Amino acid sequence: MRIRTSDVPVRRAAETRTERPRAVAARSAPAATQTLARRVAALEARCFPATVKPRAIVVFVRQLSTMIDAGLPLVQSLEILSRQRGEPVLRAVLADVKSGIESGETFAESLAKHPRVFDELFVSLVEAGELGGILDTILNRLATFIEKGEKIRRQVRGALVYPAAIVSVAVMVTAVILVFVIPTFEKLFEGVGAKLPAPTLVVIAVSHFVQEYVVLIVIALAAAAFAVRALHRTEPGRRVIDKLLLEVPVLGLILAKAGVARFTRTLGTMIGSGVPILESLAITARTAGNRTLENAILATRASISEGRSIAEPLAETEVFPEMVVQMIAVGEATGSMDTMLAKIADFYEDEVDVSVKALTSLLEPMLMIGLGATVGGLIIAMYLPIFTVFQHVAN
Repeated sequence: MRIRTSDVPVRRAAETRTERPRAVAARSAPAATQTLARRVAALEARCFPATVKPRAIVVFVRQLSTMIDAGLPLVQSLEILSRQRGEPVLRAVLADVKSGIESGETFAESLAKHPRVFDELFVSLVEAGELGGILDTILNRLATFIEKGEKIRRQVRGALVYPAAIVSVAVMVTAVILVFVIPTFEKLFEGVGAKLPAPTLVVIAVSHFVQEYVVLIVIALAAAAFAVRALHRTEPGRRVIDKLLLEVPVLGLILAKAGVARFTRTLGTMIGSGVPILESLAITARTAGNRTLENAILATRASISEGRSIAEPLAETEVFPEMVVQMIAVGEATGSMDTMLAKIADFYEDEVDVSVKALTSLLEPMLMIGLGATVGGLIIAMYLPIFTVFQHVAN
């Protein structure tokens, strides 16, 4: 799909023409039925959280695309897929979607009733595919998009989980030594009556503190975790936390690259599928995963709605790298925005992969050295008095 800076007024007119039939259809539907459908969807989202894995969604989308491309009707394809073995939640959802289509709903409207399984981006792309008569092509793009997004999530999750696991092991080992091992040595030293060196006295004091206040320490850590989570649920708190995460050394760079990859992949997929640019940016902002990126995308969308290009407001946000802005500007000028966005997404997905591997290679020896130094320091501090004890016994 070709998008130029000069095409912004044309896009507005096209979006207006596209939205008018939808508005007429919405007004013609009974208001009570629409309200009931929204309430049912909200109740389902709260009471029946989805447990469908992204891989299952990808398999379903590719199978449905193949069936539609082979000429099978949509209802028959959904009927076949809902009877296959697999995710029980997905099978039930597909059966309900099929029933909705049989009752007169569009495919996108039936999918929208299950927001925990099919998000807004999924529904919008399916709607664009239905309107353009290219549903099989859109479904293939969706499957590729989901696979790429899941890969990025796994990489970022791996970058976070590995150091957290090593630190957790170090904390547990240190706690076991302080609570169970150090008191044994302390009793031994008291029985001998030897004078203890300063490092040993410090370790014993820390052991006493941990034993006496271990419950309070656990409660304080749990309360801190709960407070951070509660703060992240508030809009001001989430803005602050998301901004701080992007400023963390090394990890913040990985999160920023993953955010850029997700933004360009999502926007490129939606533009290439025929979704209007303003609607694409609105959905992309809601799926950004970071409030800093989301606000930058929304600011860009507001500028585009006033007739500006995409690259200029993106540069003004000072969130996206200069290379990204320049490549988007070239895509605007050449009318190949979706292709350029896909290239940017590929580049930054590779960058995330390389950065995660580099972070793992850097942290592994550092964490191991830290764990060894902590445990080794405790052991050395407790064995220092042994020489004094031997001397005392000899005398």
